[in-house]
Amino acid sequence: MTSTSAVPLKKQENNVLRLTWPIFIELLLQMLVGNADQIMVGWVDPNGVGAIGNANQVTNLLLLVFSVICTASMILISQYIGARDGRSVSQTYSVSLFTNLIFGLAVSLVLILGCGPIFRLMGVHEEIFAKTCLYMRIIGAGMAFQAVYLTFTAFFRSSQMMKETMLVSVVMNLLNIGGNYLLINGAGPLPAMGVAGAAVSSGVSRVVGVVIIAVLFVKKFGRVVRLRELRPFPSHQLRRLLRIGVPTGGESLSYNMSQICIQTVCNNFASFVVNTRVYANMFANITYMFGSAISQAAQVVAARLMGAGDVEGTDRRVKLTLVSSIAISGAVSVLLAIFCRPLYSLFTRDPQVLELAQAIMLIEIPLELGRAVNMTMCRALQACGDIRFPIVICVIDAWLVGVGGSILLGMVFGMGLKGLWIAMACDECIRAGLFLWRWHSRKWAEKRLLNS
Repeated sequence: MTSTSAVPLKKQENNVLRLTWPIFIELLLQMLVGNADQIMVGWVDPNGVGAIGNANQVTNLLLLVFSVICTASMILISQYIGARDGRSVSQTYSVSLFTNLIFGLAVSLVLILGCGPIFRLMGVHEEIFAKTCLYMRIIGAGMAFQAVYLTFTAFFRSSQMMKETMLVSVVMNLLNIGGNYLLINGAGPLPAMGVAGAAVSSGVSRVVGVVIIAVLFVKKFGRVVRLRELRPFPSHQLRRLLRIGVPTGGESLSYNMSQICIQTVCNNFASFVVNTRVYANMFANITYMFGSAISQAAQVVAARLMGAGDVEGTDRRVKLTLVSSIAISGAVSVLLAIFCRPLYSLFTRDPQVLELAQAIMLIEIPLELGRAVNMTMCRALQACGDIRFPIVICVIDAWLVGVGGSILLGMVFGMGLKGLWIAMACDECIRAGLFLWRWHSRKWAEKRLLNS
């Protein structure tokens, strides 16, 4: 595929920022489903914040199992659309949905049966251990629904229909907040369930979200997901998905496992330090969500352009996206640092937390600048078929610099949470430089996903 033989795409199909804002809102609302649990439980049970924070570390890790298929299907379907191959699009829908349903059932079993040993290994404090396990088991029971929901979301995004999934997220978030209000504190005949109520509310909102997005998919695309697409089973399509998805999912898996290790290091500190990290992650996720949104939009556009054979257009679009991502992520992280104390005061009055948080949010600025580059360039490389390089860099750097640096600075040098944040910032900035070098080398332009 060369730019001279490219099939031209409509201008609006290349507008990354137009696609970014509904993804950002959707990701923000998805994050709030978990963070609303932490915030609303924290009003009545401060220990519940740490319990849900530790549980979310593990559930977020295992959700990455679903990203193996979701990311691969989004890239592959986008390239098929760019290449005008409707038959392969329909087949990819069916294989992706079936595979992630199986993955969802497997993850449910792991979360329900394995939460005790997992949290023992993480060193979860004894006073929150039982609540952490309870929350995990309830959330884990609905993982199959979450797998199906995320798969449908990938289908919509590959067709650049981001507003539809955003609206579903709005409904889910409103249901979760309403359910939390009723179940955490109790209302009328409903007993006060605390942490368990937050988990039940989150689970119910996700089930409703699956029903809505499935109906919407049928309305928009028709009955394109069919069992006959699986007979005989298109093993070549599954292999192609796994060839893309396992390395891309492996990159995210490695990063999140490294974050769990860093959380384990953090659990060796005082309880107020653990709670500070939970709150810091909540605010840092605002910047992270924008970087993730714009990188996902860029990934869809880059994959479609590459599928159409427009290499030069892909290069221009990714570079423009990178500039926007750095500028906006940097501005948001600076604002969060400036208004750190009043923002944290909305959720806690602990003076130790407020003092530590101020230092953490300053270190967060270079961390987010590096992460903005990483997310955009990593997803762009994956969209173009440059699959192996990102995971090699991410695995080595996250563990050597992120985890190793956290142990060295946080525990050996006694810098505590500030040491952990400095190590994570170094990890992000080093990877950013390596990804920029890889893009400049143009190795990605030689890849051919649809011919593999």
